[in-house]
Amino acid sequence: LVIPTSYAQESIGADAEQKTITLKLDNDGTVSVKHIVNSSNMPVTVNLFSGTISNLVIINEKGENIIENVGIAHDPQGNQSIVIFPSKQNSIIEYNLDNIIPEDSLLTIQTSYPETYSVIFSEEIELIFVNNNIIFLENKKGISINYGGESTIQYYSNIPKMTKEVQWEENKFNVEIITDSKIDKFNFEQTSKSISFQVNEENKHVTIIMSEELLGSPYLVFLDDEKIKFNKIMKGENHIVLSMKPEVSGEIIIIGTTVIPEFPIFAPLAVGFLIILTLPLMRKFSLH
Repeated sequence: LVIPTSYAQESIGADAEQKTITLKLDNDGTVSVKHIVNSSNMPVTVNLFSGTISNLVIINEKGENIIENVGIAHDPQGNQSIVIFPSKQNSIIEYNLDNIIPEDSLLTIQTSYPETYSVIFSEEIELIFVNNNIIFLENKKGISINYGGESTIQYYSNIPKMTKEVQWEENKFNVEIITDSKIDKFNFEQTSKSISFQVNEENKHVTIIMSEELLGSPYLVFLDDEKIKFNKIMKGENHIVLSMKPEVSGEIIIIGTTVIPEFPIFAPLAVGFLIILTLPLMRKFSLH
């Protein structure tokens, strides 16, 4: 999911062999970290995540407190590490990170670690952004940051969702817009094969969920008259998700290439059937 980056820190002893490294993010902004470290016959060093650390607990796999049998080191950049002395049991290090940056209902955390780690989310969190790429968790508990590296993870404490109903003849479709930016002037244009609306704040994620039958791919997205980047994923079998982050306020226009047909789907079949029936008659009364 992310590009690994180099990581350097002075340490005492060898780098610890860690069984699992897990971050848990709750919708109230709580960040819980857990390292499970394999036993070792020599001192080992465990690098902690950078940031403001609180509620540090170090126990063995029996649940016994061993914080008195470890050392805490700091590098010149202020990053902390734990030195675990030889032990026949696995060690468990737990702490909280006060790294969440709140912005309206969107919570942001920037993480950096040199090894693979998992990010687990509370059940209330369904939608996340990793380095601005949208991910629907659905029945998944979280993600894995393979090989470590730097990542920016964002999620809503409460999903700010609005639903716009679009009607074409007898068909009705819901278009969902997820954003904590104010949206005005929503409009669906059948003739131009487009959806448009006004975004009144800058640098806010805007996510559109709609039926592919309403507006089909490929898509173009414009902010006023300028083409902008967007991400596209599928949700379910026939719903498309478009995600963008406009740098300035303005009118968003989403243009597709296909829309709901103006005639019922059986109309072409009926026309074809009539042609087949009339061909023999045309041959019978053909002009010479």
